[in-house]
Amino acid sequence: MSDKSAPGGQDPAAANHPDGPYRPATRLYGEADLAAEAVVELGADQSHYLQHVLRCKPGDRVNLFNGRDGEWLAEIEGLRKGRGQLRAERRLRPQQASPDLWLVFAPVKRARLDYMVQKAVELGVSALIPVVTRFTMVERVKEERLVANAIEAAEQCDRLDVPEIRDPIALPALIRDWDPARSLYFCDEGGDARPLIEVLRHKGPGPGAVIIGPEGGFHRQERELLRSQAFVAPVTLGPRILRSDTAAVVALSLWQSVLGDWV
Repeated sequence: MSDKSAPGGQDPAAANHPDGPYRPATRLYGEADLAAEAVVELGADQSHYLQHVLRCKPGDRVNLFNGRDGEWLAEIEGLRKGRGQLRAERRLRPQQASPDLWLVFAPVKRARLDYMVQKAVELGVSALIPVVTRFTMVERVKEERLVANAIEAAEQCDRLDVPEIRDPIALPALIRDWDPARSLYFCDEGGDARPLIEVLRHKGPGPGAVIIGPEGGFHRQERELLRSQAFVAPVTLGPRILRSDTAAVVALSLWQSVLGDWV
Protein backbone atom coordinates (compact mmCIF):
# COMPACT_ATOMS: atom_id res chain seq x y z
CA MET A 1 0.00 0.00 0.00
CA SER A 2 1.25 3.46 -0.76
CA ASP A 3 2.44 5.62 2.11
CA LYS A 4 1.07 8.62 0.19
CA SER A 5 -2.55 7.69 0.87
CA ALA A 6 -4.65 9.92 3.07
CA PRO A 7 -5.74 8.47 6.44
CA GLY A 8 -9.26 7.20 6.32
CA GLY A 9 -9.70 7.59 2.57
CA GLN A 10 -12.44 9.73 1.07
CA ASP A 11 -14.73 10.16 -1.87
CA PRO A 12 -12.63 11.25 -4.90
CA ALA A 13 -15.12 14.06 -5.55
CA ALA A 14 -14.31 15.49 -2.14
CA ALA A 15 -10.61 14.94 -2.69
CA ASN A 16 -10.70 17.19 -5.74
CA HIS A 17 -13.01 19.84 -4.29
CA PRO A 18 -11.87 23.34 -5.36
CA ASP A 19 -12.19 24.64 -1.79
CA GLY A 20 -9.56 22.31 -0.41
CA PRO A 21 -6.20 20.71 -1.25
CA TYR A 22 -6.08 17.40 -3.09
CA ARG A 23 -5.73 14.41 -0.78
CA PRO A 24 -5.50 11.04 -2.53
CA ALA A 25 -7.87 8.36 -1.35
CA THR A 26 -6.61 5.27 0.39
CA ARG A 27 -6.78 2.50 -2.22
CA LEU A 28 -6.58 -1.24 -1.57
CA TYR A 29 -6.25 -4.07 -4.06
CA GLY A 30 -7.79 -7.46 -3.39
CA GLU A 31 -9.12 -10.55 -5.13
CA ALA A 32 -12.65 -10.48 -3.68
CA ASP A 33 -15.60 -9.74 -5.95
CA LEU A 34 -16.96 -6.21 -5.58
CA ALA A 35 -20.64 -5.24 -5.72
CA ALA A 36 -23.06 -3.13 -3.71
CA GLU A 37 -23.21 -4.33 -0.08
CA ALA A 38 -20.48 -6.92 -0.68
CA VAL A 39 -18.49 -7.69 2.47
CA VAL A 40 -14.73 -7.83 1.96
CA GLU A 41 -12.53 -9.58 4.49
CA LEU A 42 -9.04 -8.17 4.97
CA GLY A 43 -5.94 -10.15 5.84
CA ALA A 44 -3.41 -9.32 8.51
CA ASP A 45 -1.19 -7.05 6.40
CA GLN A 46 -3.97 -4.81 5.09
CA SER A 47 -5.66 -4.66 8.47
CA HIS A 48 -2.40 -3.65 10.13
CA TYR A 49 -1.80 -1.03 7.46
CA LEU A 50 -5.22 0.58 7.93
CA GLN A 51 -5.27 0.38 11.71
CA HIS A 52 -1.67 1.11 12.72
CA VAL A 53 -0.14 2.99 9.77
CA LEU A 54 -3.07 5.12 8.59
CA ARG A 55 -4.84 5.15 11.99
CA CYS A 56 -8.18 4.31 10.39
CA LYS A 57 -11.21 3.38 12.43
CA PRO A 58 -14.67 1.92 11.76
CA GLY A 59 -16.75 4.31 9.69
CA ASP A 60 -13.80 5.57 7.65
CA ARG A 61 -13.87 4.91 3.94
CA VAL A 62 -11.37 3.48 1.47
CA ASN A 63 -11.42 2.68 -2.23
CA LEU A 64 -11.25 -0.94 -3.39
CA PHE A 65 -10.34 -2.48 -6.75
CA ASN A 66 -9.72 -6.02 -7.97
CA GLY A 67 -8.88 -5.65 -11.66
CA ARG A 68 -12.36 -6.83 -12.75
CA ASP A 69 -15.17 -4.80 -11.18
CA GLY A 70 -13.90 -1.23 -11.32
CA GLU A 71 -13.24 0.89 -8.23
CA TRP A 72 -15.61 0.94 -5.25
CA LEU A 73 -16.06 3.13 -2.22
CA ALA A 74 -16.21 1.00 0.92
CA GLU A 75 -16.76 1.63 4.62
CA ILE A 76 -14.60 0.06 7.29
CA GLU A 77 -16.89 -2.02 9.49
CA GLY A 78 -14.29 -3.49 11.79
CA LEU A 79 -10.55 -3.67 12.44
CA ARG A 80 -9.15 -6.20 14.84
CA LYS A 81 -5.79 -7.83 15.33
CA GLY A 82 -4.95 -9.73 12.19
CA ARG A 83 -8.24 -9.13 10.40
CA GLY A 84 -10.63 -6.48 9.15
CA GLN A 85 -13.93 -6.11 7.36
CA LEU A 86 -15.15 -3.62 4.75
CA ARG A 87 -18.53 -3.19 3.10
CA ALA A 88 -18.70 -1.94 -0.51
CA GLU A 89 -21.10 0.97 -0.98
CA ARG A 90 -21.02 2.20 -4.57
CA ARG A 91 -18.93 1.99 -7.68
CA LEU A 92 -16.80 5.05 -8.37
CA ARG A 93 -15.33 4.01 -11.74
CA PRO A 94 -16.07 1.22 -14.22
CA GLN A 95 -13.31 -1.20 -15.11
CA GLN A 96 -10.89 0.00 -17.77
CA ALA A 97 -8.31 -2.06 -19.62
CA SER A 98 -4.65 -1.06 -19.46
CA PRO A 99 -2.71 -0.55 -22.70
CA ASP A 100 -1.58 -3.81 -24.33
CA LEU A 101 2.08 -3.24 -23.49
CA TRP A 102 4.49 -5.74 -21.95
CA LEU A 103 7.89 -5.24 -20.35
CA VAL A 104 10.36 -8.09 -20.86
CA PHE A 105 13.43 -7.55 -18.70
CA ALA A 106 16.56 -9.32 -17.53
CA PRO A 107 16.47 -9.23 -13.71
CA VAL A 108 18.89 -6.82 -12.07
CA LYS A 109 19.88 -6.23 -8.46
CA ARG A 110 17.20 -5.75 -5.84
CA ALA A 111 16.85 -1.98 -5.45
CA ARG A 112 16.99 -1.31 -9.18
CA LEU A 113 14.58 -4.17 -9.88
CA ASP A 114 12.11 -2.75 -7.35
CA TYR A 115 12.35 0.63 -9.08
CA MET A 116 11.90 -0.88 -12.55
CA VAL A 117 8.80 -2.83 -11.55
CA GLN A 118 7.21 0.12 -9.74
CA LYS A 119 7.79 2.51 -12.64
CA ALA A 120 6.62 -0.02 -15.22
CA VAL A 121 3.33 -0.38 -13.33
CA GLU A 122 2.95 3.40 -13.11
CA LEU A 123 3.61 3.59 -16.86
CA GLY A 124 0.74 1.20 -17.54
CA VAL A 125 2.25 -2.13 -18.57
CA SER A 126 -0.15 -5.07 -18.65
CA ALA A 127 2.48 -7.80 -18.13
CA LEU A 128 5.94 -8.10 -16.59
CA ILE A 129 8.12 -10.94 -17.91
CA PRO A 130 11.55 -11.73 -16.41
CA VAL A 131 13.86 -13.19 -19.06
CA VAL A 132 17.08 -15.11 -18.39
CA THR A 133 19.95 -14.22 -20.71
CA ARG A 134 23.61 -15.22 -21.01
CA PHE A 135 24.78 -12.26 -18.93
CA THR A 136 21.93 -12.20 -16.39
CA MET A 137 23.68 -11.91 -13.03
CA VAL A 138 20.68 -12.32 -10.72
CA GLU A 139 20.19 -16.07 -10.28
CA ARG A 140 16.82 -16.04 -8.56
CA VAL A 141 13.83 -13.74 -8.92
CA LYS A 142 11.63 -13.40 -5.84
CA GLU A 143 8.27 -13.42 -7.57
CA GLU A 144 6.37 -12.60 -4.38
CA ARG A 145 8.42 -9.39 -4.14
CA LEU A 146 7.60 -8.52 -7.76
CA VAL A 147 3.90 -9.02 -7.01
CA ALA A 148 4.05 -6.93 -3.81
CA ASN A 149 5.80 -4.07 -5.62
CA ALA A 150 3.31 -4.23 -8.49
CA ILE A 151 0.31 -4.10 -6.14
CA GLU A 152 1.72 -1.19 -4.15
CA ALA A 153 2.45 0.77 -7.33
CA ALA A 154 -1.04 0.07 -8.73
CA GLU A 155 -2.64 1.29 -5.50
CA GLN A 156 -0.56 4.45 -5.58
CA CYS A 157 -0.93 5.41 -9.25
CA ASP A 158 -4.73 5.15 -9.54
CA ARG A 159 -4.85 2.33 -12.10
CA LEU A 160 -7.64 -0.22 -11.86
CA ASP A 161 -5.66 -3.41 -12.31
CA VAL A 162 -2.35 -5.04 -11.45
CA PRO A 163 -0.18 -6.29 -14.32
CA GLU A 164 0.33 -10.00 -14.82
CA ILE A 165 3.63 -11.26 -13.38
CA ARG A 166 5.00 -14.10 -15.51
CA ASP A 167 7.43 -16.81 -14.45
CA PRO A 168 11.06 -16.26 -15.52
CA ILE A 169 11.81 -17.72 -18.95
CA ALA A 170 15.00 -18.26 -20.94
CA LEU A 171 15.41 -15.99 -23.95
CA PRO A 172 15.34 -18.80 -26.58
CA ALA A 173 12.09 -20.17 -25.13
CA LEU A 174 10.59 -16.67 -25.03
CA ILE A 175 11.35 -16.17 -28.73
CA ARG A 176 10.16 -19.66 -29.68
CA ASP A 177 6.74 -19.13 -28.08
CA TRP A 178 6.28 -15.48 -29.07
CA ASP A 179 3.10 -14.42 -30.86
CA PRO A 180 4.36 -12.70 -34.03
CA ALA A 181 1.35 -10.37 -33.98
CA ARG A 182 2.94 -8.58 -31.00
CA SER A 183 5.80 -6.26 -31.94
CA LEU A 184 8.89 -6.71 -29.77
CA TYR A 185 10.99 -3.55 -29.47
CA PHE A 186 14.55 -4.66 -28.80
CA CYS A 187 16.53 -1.92 -27.05
CA ASP A 188 19.83 -2.62 -28.80
CA GLU A 189 23.17 -1.02 -28.04
CA GLY A 190 24.60 -2.09 -31.39
CA GLY A 191 24.69 1.40 -32.83
CA ASP A 192 22.83 0.78 -36.10
CA ALA A 193 19.27 0.63 -34.74
CA ARG A 194 16.67 3.29 -35.52
CA PRO A 195 15.33 5.63 -32.81
CA LEU A 196 12.43 4.07 -30.96
CA ILE A 197 10.10 7.03 -31.43
CA GLU A 198 10.67 6.90 -35.21
CA VAL A 199 9.94 3.16 -35.30
CA LEU A 200 6.79 3.58 -33.23
CA ARG A 201 5.41 6.29 -35.49
CA HIS A 202 6.01 4.08 -38.52
CA LYS A 203 4.69 0.90 -36.89
CA GLY A 204 1.34 2.27 -35.77
CA PRO A 205 -1.15 0.84 -33.23
CA GLY A 206 -1.07 -2.76 -32.07
CA PRO A 207 0.06 -4.91 -29.16
CA GLY A 208 3.65 -4.27 -28.18
CA ALA A 209 6.44 -5.26 -25.84
CA VAL A 210 9.77 -3.76 -24.86
CA ILE A 211 12.75 -6.00 -24.09
CA ILE A 212 15.54 -4.70 -21.85
CA GLY A 213 18.83 -6.57 -21.45
CA PRO A 214 20.99 -7.22 -18.40
CA GLU A 215 23.75 -5.03 -17.01
CA GLY A 216 26.29 -6.53 -19.42
CA GLY A 217 24.00 -6.28 -22.43
CA PHE A 218 22.97 -9.14 -24.70
CA HIS A 219 25.47 -11.72 -25.92
CA ARG A 220 26.32 -11.56 -29.63
CA GLN A 221 24.36 -14.75 -30.34
CA GLU A 222 21.34 -13.37 -28.46
CA ARG A 223 21.45 -10.19 -30.52
CA GLU A 224 21.57 -12.28 -33.67
CA LEU A 225 18.63 -14.37 -32.48
CA LEU A 226 16.54 -11.29 -31.74
CA ARG A 227 17.45 -9.50 -34.94
CA SER A 228 16.57 -12.55 -37.05
CA GLN A 229 12.90 -12.43 -36.00
CA ALA A 230 10.40 -10.63 -38.23
CA PHE A 231 8.44 -9.40 -35.19
CA VAL A 232 11.51 -7.81 -33.55
CA ALA A 233 12.34 -4.16 -34.17
CA PRO A 234 15.87 -3.18 -33.01
CA VAL A 235 15.69 0.33 -31.57
CA THR A 236 17.92 2.87 -29.88
CA LEU A 237 17.08 5.14 -26.97
CA GLY A 238 19.62 7.82 -27.82
CA PRO A 239 23.37 8.41 -27.89
CA ARG A 240 24.09 7.40 -24.30
CA ILE A 241 24.26 3.94 -22.72
CA LEU A 242 21.44 3.72 -20.18
CA ARG A 243 21.22 1.46 -17.17
CA SER A 244 18.55 -1.21 -17.45
CA ASP A 245 16.06 0.46 -15.12
CA THR A 246 16.50 3.83 -16.85
CA ALA A 247 16.13 2.24 -20.28
CA ALA A 248 12.86 0.59 -19.23
CA VAL A 249 11.37 3.90 -18.06
CA VAL A 250 12.45 5.73 -21.23
CA ALA A 251 11.21 3.04 -23.63
CA LEU A 252 7.84 2.63 -21.92
CA SER A 253 7.36 6.40 -21.77
CA LEU A 254 8.02 6.75 -25.49
CA TRP A 255 5.60 3.93 -26.34
CA GLN A 256 2.88 5.49 -24.20
CA SER A 257 3.45 8.94 -25.73
CA VAL A 258 3.09 7.64 -29.30
CA LEU A 259 0.80 4.57 -29.17
CA GLY A 260 -0.54 4.38 -25.62
CA ASP A 261 -3.05 6.15 -23.40
CA TRP A 262 -1.09 9.40 -23.20
CA VAL A 263 -2.36 10.44 -26.62
